[in-house]
Amino acid sequence: MPGGTQRRVELLDTTLREGAQMRGISFSVEDKMKIARLLDNIGVSLIEAGNPGSNPKDMEFFERASSLRLDNASLAAFGSTRRAGACAGEDANLASLVKSGAGTVALVGKCWDYHVREVLQTTNEENIRMIYDSVRYLSTCGRRVIFDAEHFFDGYTADRGFATECLEAACSAGAAVLCLCDTNGGAFPSHVARVTGDIVSRFAPRAVVGIHCHNDGGMAVANTIVAFEAGADHIQVTANGYGERCGNADLCAVIPNIQLKAGCTCIPPAMLPRLTDVSRQISEIANIPHNDTSPYVGGNAFSHKAGMHIDGMEKARA
Repeated sequence: MPGGTQRRVELLDTTLREGAQMRGISFSVEDKMKIARLLDNIGVSLIEAGNPGSNPKDMEFFERASSLRLDNASLAAFGSTRRAGACAGEDANLASLVKSGAGTVALVGKCWDYHVREVLQTTNEENIRMIYDSVRYLSTCGRRVIFDAEHFFDGYTADRGFATECLEAACSAGAAVLCLCDTNGGAFPSHVARVTGDIVSRFAPRAVVGIHCHNDGGMAVANTIVAFEAGADHIQVTANGYGERCGNADLCAVIPNIQLKAGCTCIPPAMLPRLTDVSRQISEIANIPHNDTSPYVGGNAFSHKAGMHIDGMEKARA
């Protein structure tokens, strides 16, 4: 495993954006303020607070953010690259990211040529320019840019050269983090590990490599861990695995696995015992029943029913 006990991981929690897209969840601005404080209380590095360019509620959150007085976390705003054929300096979405006041911006861009053709309906060359211009504009405005490489694992499989060129454009324009996104949650751990290792070897230390996993195949936590093992030092998660469709990599499983089993720091060790309480409080705010079978923080996590397990625990609790 890369690193060792001295290795540190930057943790970005996107509960306020990705988590808010989960069916049945509708956070008010006040809800988001409460969750931000809870995440700050366990030492999360970055809180992705929303997309100010597409959601008035998110812009209101950023306007009120100065009253949060966070001790450990910084806020990040989320948005997308400029429109095809437009000028970055005149793009309303990019302007809203700067206006939000967030020092960090997570900027999503297409990295799968299929989506460039079918969704953006533009050329690969223009997509590369969109990425470069947008990252460059935000960097020039003094923002730290995390480039979220959308559908990266599919794109890398379809056209490795183009997907890598998208990352190169972001890196050359000043992106601090290149975050590889398994946007549809369809990648296998073996593929994620291999591709992440390839990208780390190509771009580190020019940029930090990150990972963002969805759980459509039930492998978001596993994919996050193997990416970490392959050298990803920026990890994106949500509390309780909340997120669109089947959810995202669960902060409450990722943190203990990396911290307790891999010996790597992502939150201050003294704050780890708070994780269960924070998990439960966020589920109450979301009005979602807390999952008793959740690893580490679920009510069943350290309970036993089988006689031989109970006997073992009574004899050797360690």
